[in-house]
Amino acid sequence: MKLYFILSLLPCLYYLIFKSRKAMHMLQQNWYNDDNRYFKWILDNKNKTFITFDILFITFLIFRFVDNQNALMIYFALFYVVVYYLYKRIVSHEQSKKPLVITARIKRLYATLLLLYMILIIPMIIWFDSFYLFAYYTYIGFAIWFNYLFVMIANIINKPVEKMVFLHYKRLATNKLDSMINLKRVAITGSYGKTSTKNILNDILNVKYNSFATPKSFNTMYGLMNAINNYMDKFNDIFVSEMGAFKMGEIKEKADFIKPKYAILTVIGTAHLESFGSRENIQKGKFELIDSLPSDGIAILNKDDEYQVNYKLKSKCKVVWVSLKDKKADVYGYDIKLSSSGTSFKCKFNKTNEEVLLQTKLLGEANVYNILEAVALAYEFGLTLEQIKIGVKKVATIEHRLELKRIDDITIIDDAYNSNPVGAKMAVDVLSMMDGKKIIVTPGMIELGDKQYEYNKEFGCQIANVCDEVILIGKEQTKPILDGLKSKKFNEKNIYILNDVKEAFPLMRKLSEKKTFVLLENDLPDIFNE
Repeated sequence: MKLYFILSLLPCLYYLIFKSRKAMHMLQQNWYNDDNRYFKWILDNKNKTFITFDILFITFLIFRFVDNQNALMIYFALFYVVVYYLYKRIVSHEQSKKPLVITARIKRLYATLLLLYMILIIPMIIWFDSFYLFAYYTYIGFAIWFNYLFVMIANIINKPVEKMVFLHYKRLATNKLDSMINLKRVAITGSYGKTSTKNILNDILNVKYNSFATPKSFNTMYGLMNAINNYMDKFNDIFVSEMGAFKMGEIKEKADFIKPKYAILTVIGTAHLESFGSRENIQKGKFELIDSLPSDGIAILNKDDEYQVNYKLKSKCKVVWVSLKDKKADVYGYDIKLSSSGTSFKCKFNKTNEEVLLQTKLLGEANVYNILEAVALAYEFGLTLEQIKIGVKKVATIEHRLELKRIDDITIIDDAYNSNPVGAKMAVDVLSMMDGKKIIVTPGMIELGDKQYEYNKEFGCQIANVCDEVILIGKEQTKPILDGLKSKKFNEKNIYILNDVKEAFPLMRKLSEKKTFVLLENDLPDIFNE
């Protein structure tokens, strides 16, 4: 009987491993429950975590009154064969924009999770008594049902180990940085435009120097350590790092680690307003970088951003102001010409009265600011106007940030990486310049706190003024956009609401004409799937 009991557990254990992968995926996207994000996600998504096929386990309770242990074991095994098949079928059709990364941390988490379940199951096997068979299965069934919580418990258990691992890799990265005594360290932060500005600056600096920038969006502490330990070369002259933050203190932690002498603050907006709590907290959080600079450091600030102008600096570093509006700014951009093929503008350095005409493949006014700030720092690094001009011209389009792509006769404007009120408006402005049918695909904006409805409704109004067709992703998420469209009397026959962005591609082909432009604005992480 014990052997048959063990065999009956195999399907549920196989299902458990498969289901745990989904739970860990959500844990990873919620920063391993930092600030209780994963737990909050569980509470906000009970239909995904608890109202699943596992709920059918309730049918197992009928065997409480059936005195047939063989039937009980067969039913238990078959139940998990069927549930595994149904669950796998659903998951295989789900959109996975950012798949689970099987890191060493995830492997350790799996080991701890399986150990937790073994602690539950092994005593049943060792002291097996067929009289308690129904109780055994009941305990196991409910433990698997609440797998998302077990993953959270395993994550808590692993915290001391993860702290030691973190400190180990941080020490390696610190030692590597300290060994490169001539390395110039640059840090970039801001609510929007960090990655774009980082890549632009790196491309310009590489005209003269051997510059290295953190890959992709490596802007967390783990990302920075990974970049330093595994990507940075000992022959690099300049290290350009990107620093992201979701709450107060995070930028300071990164600045204390990198110890930059040069910094760029792009713009202070409303991104992550929900986790910061207020616009003022965002302002203070972003300026943690500038306040960390030494007295001989250099900060590049945006004079057109009132939240930068109004901040009282604690650092005595040199400040270089850039602007598209104030002619007296240290670095002034003007005569901007935007088109569907790129952007050109003039850049004047008021201190030396020099100016240069810059041309780029990048689209949108926000990228003019990004280039202007990168150019200002490159100038401080001693690049000539000709070198700056060459650097700006060779700046590559940045993946998923107003990136132009072609699919048959459709031109895609891929702005899928994140979205914010300023960036979303700029993307719609770029779409408006295109000569042809205009379609937008968007799930709207997130993490804007109590302003989320207001900003998304305004976004809907902006869309109504430009687009011919609108494809919204997520009925609940996009309701404010829909309200904005309706307030502008947008033709409701030209509004399509889908639950998966993958369904938008065949639809956009169906709606397209000979000359069609499609803006993909924002692509929410899997944790926001409806």
